[in-house]
Amino acid sequence: MAVWQNETGKSLRSNVNLMKVTMNPQPLFDRRRFLGSAAAVTVGGLLSPGISELHAAPEGENDHFWYRLAPKGPYIDSQREHKVFGFGDARVFLSEDNGKTWAHSAAFADAENIGFSYILKNGNILFATREKLFLSTDNLKTHRQIIVKDREGRNYPPHTPRNPDQPGWYFHPLDGVHTWDIDGSEILVWGNYCNVLGGPVPVNIYYSTDSGQTVKIAYSFGRNPKFQEKGTKPASFLGDRDNPVICRHVHSVVFNPAERAFYACTGDINRGHGNECHWLRGVYDARADKWDWQVLVSVDSNSRYKSGGISFVDGQLYWAADANGPKLPNGKHDRGIFRCAPEDLTDPKKHTLLFNAKFEMANMIIEDSVILAGHCAPASTYATGIAISPDLGKTWAEYDLAEFGPRSPVRFHPKNSDGWFRVDLRKGWIERVEVLFIKPKP
Repeated sequence: MAVWQNETGKSLRSNVNLMKVTMNPQPLFDRRRFLGSAAAVTVGGLLSPGISELHAAPEGENDHFWYRLAPKGPYIDSQREHKVFGFGDARVFLSEDNGKTWAHSAAFADAENIGFSYILKNGNILFATREKLFLSTDNLKTHRQIIVKDREGRNYPPHTPRNPDQPGWYFHPLDGVHTWDIDGSEILVWGNYCNVLGGPVPVNIYYSTDSGQTVKIAYSFGRNPKFQEKGTKPASFLGDRDNPVICRHVHSVVFNPAERAFYACTGDINRGHGNECHWLRGVYDARADKWDWQVLVSVDSNSRYKSGGISFVDGQLYWAADANGPKLPNGKHDRGIFRCAPEDLTDPKKHTLLFNAKFEMANMIIEDSVILAGHCAPASTYATGIAISPDLGKTWAEYDLAEFGPRSPVRFHPKNSDGWFRVDLRKGWIERVEVLFIKPKP
C-alpha cells in the first residue's frame, strides 16, 4: 500500500504510489567524474555552463512521470514550444527541434554569466548576463544591448560596483513563466531574484510590450540597508528612495486574466528594517503605459505568504509557501500548497490547504491540471524532492530523485512541443548545475 494526500491534506490509502519514493534504479552516471567536473564556479555568478557537456543524460521514470537530464551540449536555459535557447563555451545557441540539433549560434564572450533568457512569441530572444540585457531578432545572427527605462522613461543603467566581479543579478528570475497574451498582444513581465550571490542590486519588476525591443521598470522596491555595498552611505543606497516597501528579491510574478491584474510576491525576512515578504497586485494601463500597484500583504518569514510559484487556474489562485525562520516552541511553519479566490488572499480562513508540505517549496508550475513543485534541498530530507499532483491538487505524490544528489528544482518552464517541462537543478539553493526535464504520464 502507498500513501497519498487528498486536497484537505489528510492521508489516504492507495495502491498506486508511495508518498515518498526514492528513485535510484541503477547507476546512471559516474558521480565522482561528474562532481569533479562541476567544481568551477564563476566568481559571483552561476555555475559554468561547460558542465552540460559532461552529462551522460541519465533517464528514469516513476508512476507519475518520466525524467531525464539535458543531453550533452549547450546549457539549455529556456524553451518555448520547439525552440530552445542555450549557451556555453563563449557562445549562445538556438535550437528549433527541442535541443536535438543547434541550427543557430553566435559568439558571446560573457555566456557563462547568462542568468535569464526568454523566447518571445514572434521569435525574438531576450537574454541577460548579471547586469546587462540583450535582444536578438534574427535567430542570433545579431544581438544588441537593451538599456532599461525607468518609470519616467529615463535610461536606467546598472550601478558601477566597487568590485567589478560583483555586479549583482539585475535580471535573474526564480520562476519560469514570464509572458501572457492580453487583448492579442504579448506582455513580458518578471522580477529579479537577487542579493544572494554576486553582489547587491536594486530589486525591480520589469516589463516589455514590444517583444523585448523596449524594457521598462514596472515597479521598484525601496532601499534595503541590508543589501548594499559595504561602506556605502544611505544617500547612495541602491533602490527607490521614495518607496518604503523593501525586500531582498522577487520570488514570482504572474498574470490573472480573470482580473486583468498581475500578482507578485517577494522574500525574505525582517532583518530589523521592516518586513521583506510582500504580496503586490498590479494593474497595467496599456494606453497610458502606466502601472498601479497595491501592497496586499506584508509579513515576516514564518508565513504562508512567504511563497512563490503563483498560478491562476479558472480564476482561482494557487501558490506554494516556503515559510521558514523563527517559530514558537513546538510550533510549525505555516507552509504548504494553497488555493483560494483572489479576493480571499488576505484571509487565511478562506484558504484551502491542498498539500501539507513538510519542507520549504517556493517553486511550482501548473499546466494541463498537473502541478509540479520542488523542495528547497538544504531544508529537506530529500536529495532532489519533487511533489506532483496529476489532478489539480486532489491527490499528490512526492518523489526523491536521489541519484542527482542534493538539488533544488527551480525555474519551472512550461512544457515544450514534446510534452517535457524544463527545470533548473541548483546546488544548495542557487548555484546552477544541471537541467532536468520532466514529462507527466497520461
